[in-house]
Amino acid sequence: MDLSATFRIILLVLLVICAIAVNLTKNLLQAVIIFMSYSSIMCILWILMESPDLAITEAAVGAGISGTLFLLTLRRIRKEDDKDGDQE
Repeated sequence: MDLSATFRIILLVLLVICAIAVNLTKNLLQAVIIFMSYSSIMCILWILMESPDLAITEAAVGAGISGTLFLLTLRRIRKEDDKDGDQE
């Protein structure tokens, strides 16, 4: 087994670990970070499968736009929670 095949297997194992970890974590910020790493690993796998157009799309949409929207949503949720805590 050559180095490239070993690298692909390691990436696939990391992909499965990320998929499981994002479902098991209780902290939403950690879940977003794991999701962004999942998208980054998927981007690398698309490159290895010689699909650069899908890799660029995965990087832009998966890790970029979705991650940013998730982080902004978390920030807004925390602000709302702080406002609710101040009113009590």
